Amino acid sequence: MDTRITFQSQGDTLVGRLLLPPGFSADRRVPGVLVTGAWFTVKEQMPLRYAHEMAERGFAALVFDFRGFGESGGALRQRETPADKITDIQAAAAFLSQRPEVADGRIGALGLCASAGYVTEAACNSPALRAVAVVAPWFQDRAVVDAVYGGTAGVAALRQVGEHARAVLAASGQQPFIPAASLSDERALMFGAQYYTEAHRGLIPAWRNEADPGFWPDWLDFDGLTGAERLHRPFLTVQSEAAALPQAARQFYARVSAAKAELWLDNVSQFDFYDHDAPVSAACDAAAAHFRAYL
Repeated sequence: MDTRITFQSQGDTLVGRLLLPPGFSADRRVPGVLVTGAWFTVKEQMPLRYAHEMAERGFAALVFDFRGFGESGGALRQRETPADKITDIQAAAAFLSQRPEVADGRIGALGLCASAGYVTEAACNSPALRAVAVVAPWFQDRAVVDAVYGGTAGVAALRQVGEHARAVLAASGQQPFIPAASLSDERALMFGAQYYTEAHRGLIPAWRNEADPGFWPDWLDFDGLTGAERLHRPFLTVQSEAAALPQAARQFYARVSAAKAELWLDNVSQFDFYDHDAPVSAACDAAAAHFRAYL
């Protein structure tokens, strides 16, 4: 069963889909899991794939578009704002906890890539979230940001790009956009990236292939590693040395004092975690076991 749903976050309407286990009947109540994806994505990309898998494993799985993306509201479009996404996750958890299909107090969050930092941060402050799992997590602090984006000079240059885009918006009332992904346009945020440039994978009609460069200051300042010390919810990480930022994933895991577990898969790239059968199945098996233990 796949139901379109809406709920509110900071006065904006968010649109999502609630997937229920096969054969679900109205007299049942099952644990709920909200699923979130990589930066600049919509619910129909990797989140929906994982939501289907979690529903098959007996969970009520919620995917949704964050503010400014996909079908959801929000005045600013295509801008990756970590604080807003964290707030949206908390709103989604509160909404899911009120659904009649969901067992009381049994809500978890599964975050992929960039949203790993968002779900862990949300869980630090949301009583509705009782357990967290992350897959191919992108955890960053200032040291990681410097390493990824060209050191102090590179980070400063990107910050300037973001500030210029914000100035354009303030002066004209129009957001400037660049391609989110491209194989030919070097202005693209993810130039040459797989998944997002492949029609049979992430390059789908529901996804708007644009990014507002004004996101850079908020993104560069977001520290997803600090949440590890404040996370007091059972935690699972699924990662591979061949994916993005494996060392940061290890650092986050080492700092978590709550109940925790990890699964490391061999030779799985970041994008393969999004939609390749074997790693997706392995990750969802591990997540299902984790949530059954703690929800």
